[in-house]
Amino acid sequence: MRVNAATLLPLLSSLVSALAPPNRPGFNTIWSDAFAGNAGDSPNGDLWNIAQGIHTNNELQSYTTSNQNIQISGGGTIQIVPRKNPSGSWFSGRIESKASFTPIAGKVTMMEATLRFGDGNPATKQGIWPAFWMLGEAIHHGTPWPQCGELDIMETVNGIPTGYGTAHCGSETGGACNEPIGQVSTAAVPDNGWHTWTIKIDRTNAGNFRDEVITWMLDGQVYHTLTGATIGDEAVWGTLAHSPLFLILNVAVGGNWPGAPNDATQDGYGSMMEVEYVAVYQN
Repeated sequence: MRVNAATLLPLLSSLVSALAPPNRPGFNTIWSDAFAGNAGDSPNGDLWNIAQGIHTNNELQSYTTSNQNIQISGGGTIQIVPRKNPSGSWFSGRIESKASFTPIAGKVTMMEATLRFGDGNPATKQGIWPAFWMLGEAIHHGTPWPQCGELDIMETVNGIPTGYGTAHCGSETGGACNEPIGQVSTAAVPDNGWHTWTIKIDRTNAGNFRDEVITWMLDGQVYHTLTGATIGDEAVWGTLAHSPLFLILNVAVGGNWPGAPNDATQDGYGSMMEVEYVAVYQN
């Protein structure tokens, strides 16, 4: 059920069910969340950690557990809402999947979410940075970024209607992933409405890592591909395509890439990211 809960939330407080993620022909759903629950609930604690105390990229926000920043809508979605307090400090939400997902040799593993952005005018979104992405589980065990591996399935900045799909890996400067920029491509975002963002890690040619492929899609249309041959180093490629990765949904504020918010930047539902489902599939 797709609901603009920014306007209908009071009417939806009794709704606790949600539509299941779609079946994908030839794939099994191995993990998913369709964000069932009552309006104002926290995300399912069996599936997600609510992240706090993360300070990266010179971002300005503090992540909280408050339902002012992250909440089940009551209409089968989750909303991540950046907010500014009267002193000018920014607060937002970030959730990370408790499970990690390892692409299996000989198979295709696919991660997907349907999401939308708040209806605020782009001129009011300077510094707003929503993202759906993955980090290598190794970061929890002492491996630094970007050696842990990172796959950004979708990022946008400043309300600009461009989605970025990026891989980060290897050394902090240059290297196989051209850091700090990464191996990146873009897709035009048609509007702030519901769209499906997908990444596929194809290891069906697992006999030779150079033939393995990572593919980014928007509404089923490919907008970025990366092969093992492009990376050229099996160990580095393995951090992206052979190793466990966990999922992240967040809305950052400020930072090195978008820059700081300005006087026109608005908080609240107009700058939120709303997610209908997240699912992981394997064939």
